[in-house]
Amino acid sequence: MRTANRIDKLPPYLFASLDRRIAEARDRGIDVISFAIGDPDRPTPANVIEAGAAALHDPANHRYPSYYGLADLRRAIAGYYRRRFAVDLDPESQVLPLIGSKEGIANLATAFVDPGDVVLVPDPGYPVYATSAILAGGRPVPLRLPESRGFQPDLAEVSPGDAAAAKILWLNYPNNPTAAIAGDGTFAAAVEFCRANNLLLAHDAAYVDVTYDGYVAPSVLQTPGATEVALEFGSLSKTYNMTGWRVGWAVGSPVAVEALGRVKTNIDSGIFNAIQRAGIEALEGPQEAVAANRAVYRRRRDILVDALNSSGWTLVPPKGAIYLWVPTPGGESSASFADFLLEEAGCVVAPGIGYGEGGEGFVRFSLTIDDARLEEGAERIARALKERAS
Repeated sequence: MRTANRIDKLPPYLFASLDRRIAEARDRGIDVISFAIGDPDRPTPANVIEAGAAALHDPANHRYPSYYGLADLRRAIAGYYRRRFAVDLDPESQVLPLIGSKEGIANLATAFVDPGDVVLVPDPGYPVYATSAILAGGRPVPLRLPESRGFQPDLAEVSPGDAAAAKILWLNYPNNPTAAIAGDGTFAAAVEFCRANNLLLAHDAAYVDVTYDGYVAPSVLQTPGATEVALEFGSLSKTYNMTGWRVGWAVGSPVAVEALGRVKTNIDSGIFNAIQRAGIEALEGPQEAVAANRAVYRRRRDILVDALNSSGWTLVPPKGAIYLWVPTPGGESSASFADFLLEEAGCVVAPGIGYGEGGEGFVRFSLTIDDARLEEGAERIARALKERAS
């Protein structure tokens, strides 16, 4: 049989490849400590689980859900934006629940990108921004985020031709994989650029509530004029340890919300209502678990930064996200260093090249493993590096 030509351009998905490598290593008897995937190890808050469980017993929730999400969930998302960011959203025209934010991120290109159109994607960046553009027949153009600039884009580097052909500009702060936070003028410059070039600003805000040291991350929609040109993607996954539940949203420009909703309603049937009820409880119920998560990740961040700095790095603790973005020793390739850590330390990290050419020379550590295993992994890495140097 013949598959579609479009998938020939797709690389293997980074995290699926890492899953396979972990399984293969364990099959070989290696006690693997995985720093690779940002999947929270802590449980979903009990009140959220209880709300979902109660909703399971209501036969009304066993039928098809609304294509556009429960009105109560849309109102809960709008209420969160009002409380958290002082941004007012119309639940009917500016809020679209998603089956996890990844689903909406992947479908956005279908709604906006025609063959040959440009999508400006952060480099390094979450791979789905680029792969969704490819699947839509578009051309992903890297938007460099160099360490020397604090992993911020310089939109003046976009060529006039690419700016004219662009349909979407992607940003993501706090950032995956670099853990950078948005610069003071980053959102304002992006809104101005998108208004001037008639394109959509898409902001992936999955880590907006996972921040440290007093830093409070903003929404792009707080930027003047943003609701006219921007669509922001949010998620319950990292904030409430709900990666498996698959609840997210897209909010902002009514034009973009309608376009993405038109795609969604043609290809899926919405989120199971019981899960939506759990999502409402997460947003409207007690919030102590959010602060507790931040405290756990901050402690793990400090443990790992201190341990790696003791092994020769000079890392600065990031103020957001659940990752450390670590340069490889001596400029070694990210794949080679990741292989070394797996074979000699039994530790899996994500090679930076999987996030684009701008990720070469770095590996990503996730903080989503318990303290004891995190400390053990750091000790193994230190020992392996010492043995290699001797």
